[in-house]
Amino acid sequence: MSTRRALAATLCLLGPATAAPAAAQEPAHEHHSGEAEKLGRVDFAVSCSPAAQERFGRAVALLHSFWYDEAEKAFAEVTRLDPSCAMGDWGVAMSLFHPIWAAANPAGAPSPAELERGRTAAAKARAAGGKTSRERDYIAAVSAFYAAPGTGDYPVRAMTFENAMQGVHSRNPKDREAGIFYALALLGNAPPTDKTYARQKQAAEILNRLLPDAPEHPGIAHYLIHSFDYPRLAELALPAARAYSKIAAASPHALHMPSHIFTRLGLWEDSIQSNLASAETAKRHVRATQGSDYASFDQLHALDYLEYAYLQQARDVEARRALDEVAGVEKLDAPNFAAAYALAAVPARYALERRQWKEATALTVRPAGFPWAKFSYAEALIHFARAIGGARGGDVATAKDALAKLEAIHAGRVEAKDLYWAGQVEIQKQAAGAWIAQAEGRSDEALKLMRAAADLEDATDKHPVTPGQVLPARELLGDLLLEQGRAPEALKEYEVSLQTAPGRFNSLLGAVGAAEKAGQDGKARELYARLEALCARSDGSRPELLGLRARYAKKG
Repeated sequence: MSTRRALAATLCLLGPATAAPAAAQEPAHEHHSGEAEKLGRVDFAVSCSPAAQERFGRAVALLHSFWYDEAEKAFAEVTRLDPSCAMGDWGVAMSLFHPIWAAANPAGAPSPAELERGRTAAAKARAAGGKTSRERDYIAAVSAFYAAPGTGDYPVRAMTFENAMQGVHSRNPKDREAGIFYALALLGNAPPTDKTYARQKQAAEILNRLLPDAPEHPGIAHYLIHSFDYPRLAELALPAARAYSKIAAASPHALHMPSHIFTRLGLWEDSIQSNLASAETAKRHVRATQGSDYASFDQLHALDYLEYAYLQQARDVEARRALDEVAGVEKLDAPNFAAAYALAAVPARYALERRQWKEATALTVRPAGFPWAKFSYAEALIHFARAIGGARGGDVATAKDALAKLEAIHAGRVEAKDLYWAGQVEIQKQAAGAWIAQAEGRSDEALKLMRAAADLEDATDKHPVTPGQVLPARELLGDLLLEQGRAPEALKEYEVSLQTAPGRFNSLLGAVGAAEKAGQDGKARELYARLEALCARSDGSRPELLGLRARYAKKG
């Protein structure tokens, strides 16, 4: 798929997505705020009663925006309205699958209880029997995922589903939903180490073929974002990012998802607005459904991206407010992997991005009642922050204690055959070890470890759960080289880091300092101008930025 063709196709999203709903669209539903419930247009005809068909379309729209709990309830309502509608049970089983959530992440896969519910729903769908060969195809595909216990772990199940959906798609070439669900299966099985992005491009090819006839379909916009959620491809998804939040404005995830692309491109204000809207919508929903003492995992997920964006613009007062909101969470609607990651990442980011090393060393894993044992790779972020904070802040004992905890978590991930997160914790281990070595005067060893960490991080892509590493390894390598007096090399590493993580405050700050020390005054001024543009809304609390401003004011 050429870049030009992909961009031309995704541009189709920009016009119709902002238009008023056409007369042929299903009636808008009402949600608790009294506003029309916008979930997008889904045309998925099934052999059910008219009342069940209407609810089925809404349920599939919820499913395409990963609103899994609500989708499961909506599909259950379909079967209540029409007990003979086997596709209602198919939808329940699909709502318990979570393909993208589980990509390279065992904690995102269905729990044993969810697997059992999904298996039961798939069995009911088979027993009821699809009334057309197409419906039976869909039911067989999801049933292949919920194979009997002991027939394979999650990746095997997911690949079986992908192969089955490929068959559904090929046998029903005019069925839009078959193509969309096949594209989703491809994305769910894309290996994070494949830098050719073959499956992602194959998925995007399918979605782009379907897009002109369905510009307001939530799944097409959503999965195009996932197809291109990589630094080299992100620009291709910008039209989809701009459109998706309008297509499915009632969904917290649809409001948040554009910020994946905004983050890849360093569009911080867009990301902030996206995640403010997502967090607020998620809060309203969880209060209406579970009570005011609960927080939503969608809310926490949005707050992690929000924190990241605020910190890059040196808007630390607002970043502190986001941190306080996270710190106040005690009860969650779904204590899942996205919630775990945000609970650990937000405080780690707040301390490390501001270079407050003592704050970093003092971090603790909280809330205490959260099931952290299931999400040790998220807990590792706190220990990474403590290790870096201790090593760079003069508390090597704390750094070594934190490194030991990282080593234990890494061993656990290896034992669990969780290769992706074992690799991510390995990067953190090497980076922490590098800065401990630097603190102890072992500069050659420090540099060797830090280069290894940066190279390993370059070999894999970030997981969709995170806006980016708490501190990019290559940025840390630039910091280390600068501390060792190797300014030209440091400048090179900062600039490489900015190619994959554009608009990062600390990468630009380090690059300015490296250019100055390397005697590249013109380069330093250019980088400083970029930093100032980035920090146009800074609250003035970063001493490093204030120092630079004073210095360049004197230079004129």
